[in-house]
Amino acid sequence: MSESETPTAIGPQAYAGWRATALGTITEAIEQRVVLDMMGGLVGMRLLDVGCGDGALICAAAARGAMVAGIDADPAMLTAARLRMAQAGLEAALREGRVEGLPFPDASFDVVASVTVLCFVDDAERAVREMARVLRPGGRLVIGELGRWNSWAALRRVRGWLGSKTWRAARFRTSGELRTLVQQAGLSVTAIQGAIYYPPANLFARLLAPLDSWLGRLTPIGAAFIVLGAVKP
Repeated sequence: MSESETPTAIGPQAYAGWRATALGTITEAIEQRVVLDMMGGLVGMRLLDVGCGDGALICAAAARGAMVAGIDADPAMLTAARLRMAQAGLEAALREGRVEGLPFPDASFDVVASVTVLCFVDDAERAVREMARVLRPGGRLVIGELGRWNSWAALRRVRGWLGSKTWRAARFRTSGELRTLVQQAGLSVTAIQGAIYYPPANLFARLLAPLDSWLGRLTPIGAAFIVLGAVKP
């Protein structure tokens, strides 16, 4: 997410602007790699991306063989996602809706993913329960969220204090808090990994990105992005 423009408030243009920067390109590539790795094999899997945004993750998942669906509350994001999928020659079932009330039957998906969504949802407990509901028994949930204790979160808090409505409303979580949310929904946590340990600056991203994977396997402490994997019993 851009540090000058918040995608949740502005829409697809902000994501495009973020990816046009060196910091955005490096950071998003790391985050997406960790999320996809946590998903495991996707060939033939029914995958739902909750809060799919402009479709970057579902496009990558579809390219790996998943049958993808996405849901987002912002029609502009869904339009951008449809365009991205069409340009890539891929297909996805995209619907407008909210995470607190997913418009899908129970046990509809093999994999459910949610990336930087819970931090902007008022009722995170209900949202995770909904994700668990649409996941089949034995299916995998992958959640990527903004970590609480890091330089990125500190900067975002300052911007919230200075008037950003998006960052004033955002809630950053620790790995322990994410674990509790998922376990309360009846799922079993299988893995937690951190990512993005460098400060939000181009130079630091270029220099420290090669160490990010090693740090992520070592500890989620200090990570700006935390990825949790879980299984539905």
